[in-house]
Amino acid sequence: MTETILPILQEASKAILDIYADEGSFHTEFKGDLSPLTAADKRANQIICDALRDHFPGIPVISEETKQASYLERSAYTSYFLVDPLDGTKEFIKRNGEFTINIAYLEGNRPVGGYVFVPTTGKAYVAQQGAGAFRIDADGRRTTMRSQPFRLTEAGLNVVASRSHRDPMTESILSSLKEPVIVSTGSSLKFLLIAEGKAHFYPRLAPTMEWDTAAAQCILEESGGSLLQYSSLQPLVYNKPDLLNPHFIAMGAIMDPESLVDLLRTL
Repeated sequence: MTETILPILQEASKAILDIYADEGSFHTEFKGDLSPLTAADKRANQIICDALRDHFPGIPVISEETKQASYLERSAYTSYFLVDPLDGTKEFIKRNGEFTINIAYLEGNRPVGGYVFVPTTGKAYVAQQGAGAFRIDADGRRTTMRSQPFRLTEAGLNVVASRSHRDPMTESILSSLKEPVIVSTGSSLKFLLIAEGKAHFYPRLAPTMEWDTAAAQCILEESGGSLLQYSSLQPLVYNKPDLLNPHFIAMGAIMDPESLVDLLRTL
């Protein structure tokens, strides 16, 4: 599947970068939830959805930028794709380069294939269940990714969080850690920092959608990390009646899970 999806990501990336190079062609609109939508979102969505249907006929596609089927119809899906054609539209508009293309392949309610592409670097991050996680550089070189083993009680953990806008619960988590180093980036790049061993911990206590996390979850899990629901510490699941994710915690290879349980009990 990787060899089929990679060219799709590259084609969508080229379309995004063509628009990114000409700020006047963004044509920003706002959806019902006031989130931005640009011409790049629309063009990438068309390329990806058309290509997936051509290459994988019969496998449904759930995309952020496509009208969703009813849950009655979706609940019958045994396998499907989850697509965010431009994750980090706000970063795209800010022109800071921190945006990605996300494609996940799911069986049941679990992601078993994850494919993330970073247009501004030409790097792809891919994983298939049981086969490990890899970064593919623009020159085609592949590097195995492993998340970093860590203990929550260590000092100086790299924690993914906003530097300026944090909710009280996140502040409480950070205050319980020993001298955390805050790292910040946009879109699914947050998860990739952990999968590559450049960060350890990412509490997310704010809204996200299923297409924001599914591809990165597979990559993170195959790198030895995890993406767990905040309330139950069970992995995120997908194709729910409501496609909104619960709050979650992403992390590398935690070696003292009991410390996480103790931390959450104090909040």
